[in-house]
Amino acid sequence: MSKIETINPATDQPIKSYPKMSEAEAIKTVEASHAAFLEWRGKTHEERAPYLLAIAEKLRDHADELAQLMTDEMGKLLRDGKTEVELCAKIFEYTAKNGPEALADEERTHGKGQRGVVTYQPIGVIYSIQPWNFPLYQPVRVLAANLMAGNGCVLKHASICTGSGLRLREICIEAGLPEDLFGVVLIGHDVSDKLIEHKLVRGVTMTGSDAAGRHIGATAAKALKKTVLELGSNDAYLVLEDADIETAVKFSVIGRLYNNGETCVSAKRFVVADKVYDAFTDAFVAKMKEIEMGDPKEEATKLGPLSSQDQFETVRDQVEKSVKAGAKVLCGGDVPDRDGAYYPATVLGDVAPGMPAYDDEIFGPVAAVIRAEDDQDAMRIANDSRYGLGGGIFSKDEERALKLAREHFDTGMVRINSFGAADPNMPFGGVKDSGYGREHGGFGMKEFVNAKSVFLPS
Repeated sequence: MSKIETINPATDQPIKSYPKMSEAEAIKTVEASHAAFLEWRGKTHEERAPYLLAIAEKLRDHADELAQLMTDEMGKLLRDGKTEVELCAKIFEYTAKNGPEALADEERTHGKGQRGVVTYQPIGVIYSIQPWNFPLYQPVRVLAANLMAGNGCVLKHASICTGSGLRLREICIEAGLPEDLFGVVLIGHDVSDKLIEHKLVRGVTMTGSDAAGRHIGATAAKALKKTVLELGSNDAYLVLEDADIETAVKFSVIGRLYNNGETCVSAKRFVVADKVYDAFTDAFVAKMKEIEMGDPKEEATKLGPLSSQDQFETVRDQVEKSVKAGAKVLCGGDVPDRDGAYYPATVLGDVAPGMPAYDDEIFGPVAAVIRAEDDQDAMRIANDSRYGLGGGIFSKDEERALKLAREHFDTGMVRINSFGAADPNMPFGGVKDSGYGREHGGFGMKEFVNAKSVFLPS
């Protein structure tokens, strides 16, 4: 296919076509980013910070336009798009404020008290491969950190949000960023692998499925390139015996439907202690039944379309396979007769190992409710997953929940009596098949730097 065509998932209508780049054109983008990097690396962290602040201001100036573009391209609720733009602005601001200190030289000693310096130096062009569910946030969390570190960045965005990726680059240039430092390539997987191998690409970061992560990680490893991989998950939220049911239901609905259910750290499996299983499940299903699908541009809409017809078919098939294997539909599950990639808020009960709803990630508004014998069994079930990105605990005893989160939950992130996706001041990333490496919280700024030891004689 020589062109990329974006389609509005709410209407099934085409938005725009973009010509794909040749391999040579994509390599020129990398070469241009490298040339810009050679100048950019000469700036101090304090000199880079104002560029990031200017980008944050420009993002806010274009918030309405960017939110509309994201809604058109992947069905995100318009108000969620505005929230995403604000999060991106805050990431640039956080990085500008905290980057100089996080990346400052460290004084150490070596030998018999002699002076040593650890300096964090940029390494070159970072190749960023990003998905469609957060068209601005996904590339921004890589871009902000690496601009502060002194690196260049080349983005391969998901094809369905091509316009969002290109507009982000335009806004960065409007804010004063050197034109070639941040590039966007419109390419397929074959050319992408060539870029991973290219000598001027010094690191690769990718967010997506664990299957894609294995391929990209292996390709990069063969070329001796460091990678950061943020992959899928099937996050478990535990409802313990002492949970406040009203709180648990409130945040479980929010956590499952946020971003139309298309979030890697969505609450997906709800593991409920037997003592409160009926009370939680009845109340949760009742609230999910109230959720109506609608136009993502309307303020009152609680659930918009999935990102594409392909994604709709994937979710539909996963539900059907789970039901065929013995899961019970407690609400939803019926494919609506309407235009667009709409799938209803759905709750599945009697979910067990061997079903997609238990084993895999359902990237849509489908919740799996799993009964546990007690709190200890709930923790066992939560960890019975190849994934380990996030999770949650509902309990009135916050100190006990903290102990469980710290010592027993085998994930990179845990929410207690709440739900949220990301915060610039807290590290983001997972373990097991959910990948490795961290973004945010200062950690992302050091993923692609050369921690260089300098030994002085005195």
